[in-house]
Amino acid sequence: MNAWNRYRALASACLALLLSLARSSTSLGAEPAARDAGTEQLAREVAVRGWIVFSSKTPNGDYDLFAARPDGSALRNLTHTPDSSEYGARLSPSGKKLLYRRVKKGESLNHDVWGALGVLVMANPDGSQPVVQGQEGEWPWASWGADDKLVACLYKREGVIRIYEWETKRVVKELPRQGIFQQLFWSPDGQRLCGTANINGQNWNVVSLELATGKSTLLTRELNCTADWFQKDRDRVVYCNRTPGLATDYGWTMIMQATADGKSRSLVYGERGRHVYYGCMSPDDQYVLFSRPESDGGTDATMAIIRLADAPIIVPDDYKELKALYPQSKGGPVLHLPHAGFEPQWVAADLGAR
Repeated sequence: MNAWNRYRALASACLALLLSLARSSTSLGAEPAARDAGTEQLAREVAVRGWIVFSSKTPNGDYDLFAARPDGSALRNLTHTPDSSEYGARLSPSGKKLLYRRVKKGESLNHDVWGALGVLVMANPDGSQPVVQGQEGEWPWASWGADDKLVACLYKREGVIRIYEWETKRVVKELPRQGIFQQLFWSPDGQRLCGTANINGQNWNVVSLELATGKSTLLTRELNCTADWFQKDRDRVVYCNRTPGLATDYGWTMIMQATADGKSRSLVYGERGRHVYYGCMSPDDQYVLFSRPESDGGTDATMAIIRLADAPIIVPDDYKELKALYPQSKGGPVLHLPHAGFEPQWVAADLGAR
């Protein structure tokens, strides 16, 4: 083969590879909506602000963990496990370890109970050297403390939360779960836990639990879940709320924020026709990342990002039922990412290269 033919063969191979990668990428979600100038500016702002880690369905039908820049670029598969599904990735505070859960391929994901299913796995931040921790159902709702040394777990049937020294697996503290039954997360300063709870006759609410005193504080009012902490502000959580009767009898789930003293709640983002879930904050708390399922609790849904400073945002403009409650709301910009994402996390750490 002469030099020209070798060049043509190489070019054809490269083109085939690029097309394959493009098909793989777009299979993770719908094509993003056309971007106006405001949305393009938002995309440029977030592009270099760390990474997002999320679970998404592959063309093989399983769920793998993926990482991407917050604008959706530089997509990377972290797990590559065709016979199992991974989800719920949480990077440790140092950025050196990654915890997530794994179930057999074909087992359904559930946004209510995912943290107690399958096995817990620890890996390097780039997904390499995964090690299964214990048996099926062990380490339920494992959540990192303020450093890499402690992990909190929620034991619903036993009615307790246990804090472990991770290296030795020794229990260092145990306290009543105070109504929390799922979605346990530890505040970045290590002082509080939050979770979805049934407490004082009020179901499906978010509570904050002080570790030093065991005192619980009700942060929300009915039909709320999937709370997580702001990353810099230790006194705020981002969570989901559904108010029946807004646009439909069932209502649409929206993203809210609340203070840890339970005295303040406000809208972040609401969208008619979408149940907005899995909200999390950027490392500097300036942006909010979330998923937009069409069905309540759906796991295959494209992700989006807004500036917290632009909140509250309500779309579309004629979502009059929600706008009547929040007349100061705005319309955007909203950055729609090209990937579907379940339980994302936004991290500042460099995830490394495989």
